[in-house]
Amino acid sequence: MAPRYRVSYVELTVRQGFALFAAAVLVAATLPFVRKHDENLTSLLSRAKLVVAGSKKPSEGQLAAVDPPPLTDLDLTSIDTRREVATAPAFGKRKVELTVDPILQEAADTLLRRGEMHSGAVVMTDVASGRVLAWSSVSPGRRQDVVLEPSAPSASVFKIVTASALVEQGVPLNEKYCYGGGEHNLTLRDLEANEERDKWCATVGMALGRSINAVFARLALQHLQRDKLRAAAVRLGYAQDIPFDVVVPPSTLEVPDDDLEYARMAAGFWHTTLSPFQAVNLALTVANGGQMIRQRIVERVLDETNATIYERPKERQVLKRSLDERTAWAVGRMMEQTVRNGTSFQSFHDRAGRPYLPDIVVAGKTGTLTEKKSDTLYTWWVGFAPARQPEVAISVLVVNRGAWRVKATNVAADVLRVYFADKGNTAVRPPPGIRMRAKAVEVVAAPATSSAKGGSAPAAEKATLKFDPSSDDGDG
Repeated sequence: MAPRYRVSYVELTVRQGFALFAAAVLVAATLPFVRKHDENLTSLLSRAKLVVAGSKKPSEGQLAAVDPPPLTDLDLTSIDTRREVATAPAFGKRKVELTVDPILQEAADTLLRRGEMHSGAVVMTDVASGRVLAWSSVSPGRRQDVVLEPSAPSASVFKIVTASALVEQGVPLNEKYCYGGGEHNLTLRDLEANEERDKWCATVGMALGRSINAVFARLALQHLQRDKLRAAAVRLGYAQDIPFDVVVPPSTLEVPDDDLEYARMAAGFWHTTLSPFQAVNLALTVANGGQMIRQRIVERVLDETNATIYERPKERQVLKRSLDERTAWAVGRMMEQTVRNGTSFQSFHDRAGRPYLPDIVVAGKTGTLTEKKSDTLYTWWVGFAPARQPEVAISVLVVNRGAWRVKATNVAADVLRVYFADKGNTAVRPPPGIRMRAKAVEVVAAPATSSAKGGSAPAAEKATLKFDPSSDDGDG
């Protein structure tokens, strides 16, 4: 019996050893998961504590740990300007206070409605801080946020990108380049130099201001490799995700291999699209000396208990440098010619040639492109003012079908008039019928308007500017 007893004891001892070893392995294997679970649980409890307390104020620019996040379901198509602070609805019963100026927002809404357009949008942003001051859309049927839609062709707004790339490549800016044709289309014939046909000449700045397609097309083929132009477009925001308080769908960018199509793309004929938000971002970057800054439209978010769960950071945020400062300066000076003697002259001056914005230099770029199949006319105006010490950047898109009443350049001129008149500039008169703050100058007589008809100055001859046939923005 004794030997049998000793064998059982050994077996028991071995089994106990194996059991202890297995337990140790199990603990070692599961310990990281237990620790992670504890960390997640601690985080969850701390977030729940913040939501329940409701009184703890998040630091500026930080999202409170609430579920869903503070900016969830922010609806910028339903901006309310009836009170001193503009607001918009968000998830549940949350109230979002906006950086939008009620006066500018109402003016943009009114001017778009007056235009009787198929669809359109206005965005205005403070150059120094990136605060959005106006965010307005009109669209047929169901309300859409046209500001964010990147479906419209860039048209000649893309010439800002091409001009930037040409400056970077050292193309002489004071030299004149002769051309002929290309007013509303570009063919291979327009790209070939011909002394008999090339009757007009222009510098790069003149070509930008008057939106001369042939000059940009030829210079792009001669001086810009495709990767250079593509890189400039990407740096300026094309086909990129741009940080903002709501999701911004990226614009599109196609760089064709075919020489003719590449030249047409550089001049603004199709191949790229843009949203009004991205367009104002482009103007804002040039106005800020080549720095792309983050735009913001949300001032703060209040939950259903009126507790603050988000506040806008007060410091300006630079996202990146997109252009050298000297390049941005040169492009800005070119853009001044658009209003001074280019495609926006008539909309920024009355019939006597008097400026609606006296002593204020404006930098801008028009864009016009027609989609013949749907009889759709796209017009853009993108720019900033004052040109040398920028305060605001603005983009306007107007989409017309069939007969049209106004173009984007007309709306842009009127919104800028409202901005400067509201600031108390006594030399600037706002368009008639626009509500102004009490501090703004009182207008006794209804001023001329910068409508497509060219204003209403009495007993004055219309100022005449001698442009060549290609000075019209045309289809590009």
